[in-house]
Amino acid sequence: MELGLKKVLSVYREWAGRLGKNEDGDLVILLNDKGVRLVEASAECTLNQAMPFKPSMSLLALHPSWKGVEELVQVQLTRFTCGSMVVGFTANHLVADGNSTSNFLVAWGQACRGLEIYPIPFRNRGIFSPRDPPRFEFEHRGMEFTSEKIKKDYPSVDNTIMDDIVVHEVHFSFEFLAKLKAKASTMNGTNKSYSTFESLVAHLWRAITKATSLGGLETTHVRISVDGRARLNPRVPMEYFGNLVLWAFPSAKAKDLLREPLPYAAKLIHDAVSKVNNNYFKSFIDFATYKAEQEALIPTADTNMSAMYPNLEVDSWLRFPFYDVDFGGGCPYVFMPSYLPAEGTMFLLPSFVGDGSIDAFIPLSQDNLASFKQICYSLD
Repeated sequence: MELGLKKVLSVYREWAGRLGKNEDGDLVILLNDKGVRLVEASAECTLNQAMPFKPSMSLLALHPSWKGVEELVQVQLTRFTCGSMVVGFTANHLVADGNSTSNFLVAWGQACRGLEIYPIPFRNRGIFSPRDPPRFEFEHRGMEFTSEKIKKDYPSVDNTIMDDIVVHEVHFSFEFLAKLKAKASTMNGTNKSYSTFESLVAHLWRAITKATSLGGLETTHVRISVDGRARLNPRVPMEYFGNLVLWAFPSAKAKDLLREPLPYAAKLIHDAVSKVNNNYFKSFIDFATYKAEQEALIPTADTNMSAMYPNLEVDSWLRFPFYDVDFGGGCPYVFMPSYLPAEGTMFLLPSFVGDGSIDAFIPLSQDNLASFKQICYSLD
């Protein structure tokens, strides 16, 4: 595995580099091949005795901490007495998005098995060339960019991790998701159904809002990552390496979200995600090139803040090929996020059962957990 990691880093050199500044003061990745951190560890029990892994502080022992390190990737290999192993992976999100990171992990497995790394990462940054003349068709202030003054008012991730937060794992069966999708897609005025993702996020948005007893006139929004690879025209290859994600922000007043049926929330999500299209991405590129520096704006993605109550952030790993990772012993038994008890930030993953079901990891305060458990499977 160590040799395979060395081989794949010769192809994905960004991960072996370091963050730095160029002569203009811009943040860059220095391709200096300083390498990644690899840690070997052992557990004094069998994997069977430790399973099933639940979202808890104990998971933090299975991967290196991201605090105070300069390496852009850290790996911990924890061997159990039965011979099984857990691979803990920590990566800097400034380097790559989830799609690129999952491709890297698949390539690492290929290198371990002596296979040719395929596909090779695509790095043509020409796709980010601004238009001449530029067209600012959408508002990007307060979305992707903010001022330094407003940034100071954001809570940091460290400050949002609270002692009373529980990361609750919910399993949604294929049958439940099919019913949920059918209900969410009623009254949408078309013959096309909303996606399973849109339907499930709509359901969770309403359930969490109800469980937390959010005030009726308060506004709540969901921050949803939207991959631009298939949305830009011309399309960008899926093997593009880097960050190619912008956000959609469906929002509603709590009273409307709970008074209206599920299709109302599903439509809000569908419309907001659909808006982040080719025109939106190109407007963002023009704005980032010509306006952001001129107005001394900074990216909200770099503010180290976490979505918090009454808002949500959804990190969907549903389409990432994590179960294609094979270091020589077959695919992972289970793939899951680590422990991040930041209220409002939830993860969606395909269940390791492989039957189309989905596992959701949802941080909630202890006071709201019981209420959420009562309603999370309700289709009302």
